[in-house]
Amino acid sequence: MKVENFVKIIGSDFYTGVPDSQLKALCNYLMNIYGIDSKHHIIASNEGNCTALAAGYHLATGKIPVVYMQNSGEGNIINPVASLLNDKVYAIPVIFIIGWRGEPGIYDEPQHIYQGEVTVRLLEDMDIQTFVIDRNTTDDELSVAMDEFRSVLAMGKDVAFVIRKDALIYNEKIEYKNDNAMIREEIIRHIVKVSGDDPIVSTTGKTSRELFEIREHNSQSHQYDFLTVGSMGHSSSIALGIAINKPDMRIWCIDGDGAVLMHMGSMAVLGANKPKNLIHIVINNGAHETVGGMPTVAGQIDFTAIAGACGYPYAVSVDNFEDLDKELEAAKVRGEMSFIVVKCAIGARDNLGRPTTTALENKRNFMEYLLKSTENERY
Repeated sequence: MKVENFVKIIGSDFYTGVPDSQLKALCNYLMNIYGIDSKHHIIASNEGNCTALAAGYHLATGKIPVVYMQNSGEGNIINPVASLLNDKVYAIPVIFIIGWRGEPGIYDEPQHIYQGEVTVRLLEDMDIQTFVIDRNTTDDELSVAMDEFRSVLAMGKDVAFVIRKDALIYNEKIEYKNDNAMIREEIIRHIVKVSGDDPIVSTTGKTSRELFEIREHNSQSHQYDFLTVGSMGHSSSIALGIAINKPDMRIWCIDGDGAVLMHMGSMAVLGANKPKNLIHIVINNGAHETVGGMPTVAGQIDFTAIAGACGYPYAVSVDNFEDLDKELEAAKVRGEMSFIVVKCAIGARDNLGRPTTTALENKRNFMEYLLKSTENERY
């Protein structure tokens, strides 16, 4: 189905969401038509944020907003759907558009399997009526479904279109880029060189995929790394939990700007605890690159100022490899929690692979390494 027809039939003039590769056609269409225009389109920090934004739009206009997301974001909307939108509370109608990763019977990465199994069930449990769209859904079928949805929305209830793989198409090409020069894979290579045999917790998406391939290229063990292949935004909290309980080990967290934005409150907890053995690195390309390259607001904010306000003892931003290497080496011996923002270009090589070990194998190997390792350096 052409995304232009899809949007026309839905008939809303306000969209907010978190980008998803399954919804790339919709995301590119919105960027091409609206860009980031607060009256029509806002890319928010997480799906709960989107839901609250949509509620505010409805309260101000009386019109029906659209919230788009990957199905992994359903967990983030449960609270605002149940305690804000629900017709037993404020009865705020919202149209959800949800990319169906991990659909049963279709191969996907491990972090999507269970989420895919419960996608529709979770929506039904939240009293959200659903309609599944695939590549064979016609405009007429969608129009009939939307007519039925309008009567549901009129009662202050919510509805959802669940989008199967390749269901939406958009022929216009959108190029996402920034002015930064440093390439993320090379940034990670520099981190790996300095970190040695210290444990690394890496964020979801291409960051973990590149870390895995760097270890392969270096003929190094993967036991040093916990690859947070799902659970976007939580890598720094995982690293904090490890750092607190392994005070004689230096722990590195390789994070991303979209992930940090998704659950930025974790920085306040990190700053309050200040583990001396934690180095928090944010690779900032100002984009949700793994799912297509749509922008985040990270290009407009000062992460180092936020880190300082949260209580991080040291925070710095770098945009070249000379400064990066200097800051990595200094962080390694500082004996205080360090925060390093690395300005990064958008882009990755086309032949980037995925981890060949399972998530369970990754966990077991990493835990065994933590248990047996005797770090020479102390803090």
